Amino acid sequence: MKSLRTAGILMITGAMGVLVPYTILTITFSYPDILREDAGVILHEFHKAGPGLIFIWLAFALLGLPLLVAYKLTGQQLENKIHYMGWTTTIGIISIVVQLIGLLRWVFVVPVLANEYHATHDPVVQSSLKSIFRVVHQYGGVLLGEHIGQLFTITWTIMTSLALKKSKLIPQWISHFGIAASVIYFIAQAELLATVIPGFPVWDMAGFTGSTVWLLWLIIIGLYLIRKTGFKKHESV
Repeated sequence: MKSLRTAGILMITGAMGVLVPYTILTITFSYPDILREDAGVILHEFHKAGPGLIFIWLAFALLGLPLLVAYKLTGQQLENKIHYMGWTTTIGIISIVVQLIGLLRWVFVVPVLANEYHATHDPVVQSSLKSIFRVVHQYGGVLLGEHIGQLFTITWTIMTSLALKKSKLIPQWISHFGIAASVIYFIAQAELLATVIPGFPVWDMAGFTGSTVWLLWLIIIGLYLIRKTGFKKHESV
C-alpha cells in the first residue's frame, strides 16, 4: 500500500508540474492556439518572447517526469491481479517519453530556427527556415507528441481506470471520469488530421478540455490513493 501512496503523491506532483507551465504558456505564448499559426508567426513570437520562454518549455517537458514512476508503481501493484496492466504500464511510459521528445524540440531546435529567422531578411532563407520548422513541428509535435503520445495516454488512462475500479481501489465515478476525459482527448485527434486534410471537422476546445480534465482526473486519483492507503495504514495499527 505504501507504493500506491507514493504513486498518488507522484501523480499529483506530475499533474501540477504539467499544469503550471502549461498555464503560463497559455498566457505568455497563446498556447496551444499558436501551434496552428503560420510558421513565420510562430518563429517571430518565439524569438520575441526571449530566453525565458525556453525555460518554460523545459519545465513543461521535465516537470511531468514524476508520472513515469507513478505509472510504474501503479502497474506493479495491479499487474498480479489484472493481467493487462503489464503492457498498459509500458504504453503509459512510452506516452510520456514520446511527449517529452516532442516538447524538447521547443528547447533545442525551435530557438535555433527562430534566431536565424529573426537574423535574416532574405525571403528565400526565411522560406527555407519556415519549411524546416513545419517539418520539425509536424513530426516532433503532431506525430510524436500529439498523436502517438496522446493516443498512448488515452489507452493507459482507460485501462488503468478499469483496473483500479476492478481492484476496488477507486469508486466507479472516478473510473468513468477518466474514461470521459479520454473520450474528449480522443476527439482532439481530429485537429491533427486537419493539419493534413484541409476542412476536416474539428472541435477546437477538445484538446484544451481533454487535457485539463485528464490532469484533474490524475489529481483526483492521486488524492484518493493517498487517502485510501492512509486509511488502510491506520486500520492496520
